[in-house]
Amino acid sequence: MPSYVNIGAWIGPGTMVDTWATVGSGAQIGADVHLAGGVGIGGVLEPPGAVPVIVEDGAFIGSRCVIVEGVRIGREAVLAPGVTLTASIPIIDVTGVDPVEYRGHVPPRSVVVPGTRPKKFPAGTYHLSCALIIGRRNESTDRKTSLNDALREFGIGGG
Repeated sequence: MPSYVNIGAWIGPGTMVDTWATVGSGAQIGADVHLAGGVGIGGVLEPPGAVPVIVEDGAFIGSRCVIVEGVRIGREAVLAPGVTLTASIPIIDVTGVDPVEYRGHVPPRSVVVPGTRPKKFPAGTYHLSCALIIGRRNESTDRKTSLNDALREFGIGGG
């Protein structure tokens, strides 16, 4: 399938790089990862000393996700289609009574969907991108679970 892995990137064994997925220079993709169609993983050619994107073993990255600026995706995390992560986009765990905010790191086994949050500006209130952790893969979830099954488990459609 047409995809692109740039020089200096590392892809672990058993990893699927699907159609139109791109992996930038220096990115580190673990074993048994699924990079679905159109995923964009950023590289680190510039600036010198930049931190690479790391996707740990067993993660599932949904279609058209974009992961850049040294973001680290924890082991067996599941990202729904369209999640965009940079070093500055908040990743908000909404599974508890109070939200817990991360930046640049998705904890292992997290199930993540795209979201927005309101922010006031002088010209009005606008919604900015964020990512929401809506649950965790449980122990009975097979490492090869489909994205749709994981999202259905947490009541987020997906079919």
